[in-house]
Amino acid sequence: MTINQCPTCGSDRIRKVHRKWTGVFQGQTYNVEGLEFYECPVCGERVFGREAIRKIEAQSAAFSGSREIKKTA
Repeated sequence: MTINQCPTCGSDRIRKVHRKWTGVFQGQTYNVEGLEFYECPVCGERVFGREAIRKIEAQSAAFSGSREIKKTA
């Protein structure tokens, strides 16, 4: 994925960054080390690709434990 323009403000200053990201779920803080995502220095918008989302889900308490997949008939 390559982004050259911020989807929120239209700035062409959006850049890919590689750093620690911190999230909070139900009062619990968690960190994701070495996360790669796009960030706009103008408006603060962050755009996460598929791999970044997977890393966030792997560290978040919101996704811990087993998730049951419901099948429809």
